[in-house]
Amino acid sequence: MATKKIVAFSSSPRKKSNSDILCDSIIAGAVGGGADVEKIKLNGLSIHPCIACEACQKSLTEPCIYDDDMTPLIDKIREADALIFASPIYFFTVNAQMKVMLDRLLAIFGEGKFDAMIGKKAAIALTYGEPEPLNSGVTCAHEMFQRSFGFLGMDFVGCAHAAGHEAGVVKQNTNALENAAKIGAKLCE
Repeated sequence: MATKKIVAFSSSPRKKSNSDILCDSIIAGAVGGGADVEKIKLNGLSIHPCIACEACQKSLTEPCIYDDDMTPLIDKIREADALIFASPIYFFTVNAQMKVMLDRLLAIFGEGKFDAMIGKKAAIALTYGEPEPLNSGVTCAHEMFQRSFGFLGMDFVGCAHAAGHEAGVVKQNTNALENAAKIGAKLCE
């Protein structure tokens, strides 16, 4: 059986961020399952927001008009068997670094065909400062990913999430870390 190629996108701007730690636990589970994982930190990349010009929709191979740091990510996503998305929750959803990248995923599709992601597996890692998940916005982000994956025909294997405002505190949440590693292993099944 071929080695699974997984690309992880982590969007927190903080060093030792909680979402990044959960992402690393998902990665550890995937690597333990035999996957080859590449992690990409979105913060610091130059990714222009989508302007809905639809130039990328003219054909299946037409690139986005912006040749920026998103351009090589498109090829990595196309080649991946599975994707991991990790973000802190800011204003009731993923942060700007994640959202701008997600919007630019339109360039993977063309000619009105949204089949380029069918069969790929996906996992998410979300962290939030509010100790009560239902008040944190994590449900909004979770639903956005779940609906997007469903529309695109992707296999959503799980969400690792945890509360924690101070950088690094999620390391104390062994249940969240263990759950994240299990999700990573599922990406290899």
